[in-house]
Formats: sequence, structure tokens, C-alpha cells
Amino acid sequence: MSGIEITTLAERPELAGRLWDMKDSWPEFAQHDALAWLLYPRMVAEFPEYVLIATEGDTVVARGFSLPFAQHAPGRDGVLPAQGWDRILMWAFSDQRRGVEPDTVSAIEISVAVDRQGEGLSGRMLAFMRENARARGFAEAVAPVRPSGKPAEPDASIHEYAYRTREDGLPHDPWLRVHVRAGGVVDSVAPLSMTINGSLDQWREWTGLPFDEPGPVHVPGALAPVHCVPEQGYAVYVEPNVWVRHPLR
Repeated sequence: MSGIEITTLAERPELAGRLWDMKDSWPEFAQHDALAWLLYPRMVAEFPEYVLIATEGDTVVARGFSLPFAQHAPGRDGVLPAQGWDRILMWAFSDQRRGVEPDTVSAIEISVAVDRQGEGLSGRMLAFMRENARARGFAEAVAPVRPSGKPAEPDASIHEYAYRTREDGLPHDPWLRVHVRAGGVVDSVAPLSMTINGSLDQWREWTGLPFDEPGPVHVPGALAPVHCVPEQGYAVYVEPNVWVRHPLR
């Protein structure tokens, strides 16, 4: 991977239109989070120094998004929110609008092209994200981690899964393991990290599943079952994440 260059978008603004060139492993339903639709374009336009892009020659092989926010603002008091990913997006843009000084950087996403996974590129992107936050004067970065192995166990309790370890003491989950090896510490569970709702027809289109029975539906790529309510014509997915703290000093 010696030919891979990782930079911020602020350093290479000409790459803004290429962030989504690569094929990633996000499931289709995850593309329909309302906050993502609203705020991803603003991250690119307003926080390019926290947007990362990895290229090999002319090919985009990975991307990353992060945001600064005020973790220790009144009413937050350094407690990472149960609403995880969604709440950090709201806090970061609210802080920016109100002129609140940020004290922490949160990871939002690290994605690697599907044909380049398994090469350690996610770890390199995480290391660059940490160093980028450190270089900007922050003492801590945090991450609402989407455990990569959890879709294989959608019914498992996230509260148990988050703290499950191997014999060597490292996390059972591969992506959590990358974070801990990089210096992160598992902090808490964000049981309401992302909420995606849609009509039954939308969920059928996103997944190819019938969505005609009430109750939990196992959807490929989902970390927990999707709750289907046919009599009301909708289904809702509430994704749990795991908060990891990364001390930078």
C-alpha cells in the first residue's frame, strides 16, 4: 500500500466530487438515513479539513468523515450520547451555528472500497483521523463504532457484544479490535445511534424482502432486527453502535 496517499479534502478540494466513486459495503437501507441525506453535503462543504480521502493513483480507495463538537458543553458534561451517530451530527452543526468552541472530534464514517478490504486500509484511515484531530489541537477523539461482525448476530444483545473479548483480551469484533489496537477504549453502548424509517414498499425496495408480517425482520447488513408494523404501513430500524474513546495526548 506504499502508493496510497491519504489527505484531507481541504488539502485536495478537487476530489470533492469523487468521494463516492468507489463501491463500498454499506447496505442499501443505510443510504436512507435522513440526517445523512441532509448533512453529508454540508460536511463536504463546511468541514473539509475533517473529511479524509485515500487515493492510489487516480483511484479512490477509502474515505472518512469526522466532525468537531463540544463534548463538555453544559448539559452534555462529557457523557457520550445514547443517540450516538445521529446526535453527534446534530451537536456538531448546532455548535458550529451557535459559535460553540469544539473540544473533541468524532468519527462519522470510515469506508474502504470493497475490492480493497482486508488490506489494513481501515486502520490506516483511523490512524490518519486520529493524527488529524491531534494536529488540530484536540486531546480526544471518539467514535460511534458500527461493529463489523454484528450483522452475523442481529439478535445478540449489543450490551453483551460490545464487551465480548477474545482470549488475548482484545475485542471479539474485528472493527472494535482495530480501534482498541490503535489506542481506543470501549466506553459505552449507543443503543439508538441511527434510526431509519420507511414505508413497507420502501423497505421492500431496499432489501428485496416481503415485509408483510408484524414484528422483527432480519435484514442482511443490519446490526439488529428491523421492526415491521404492517397494520400501520411502516418499518423502523434502530441501529446500536459502540462508543470508543481515543485519547490523543
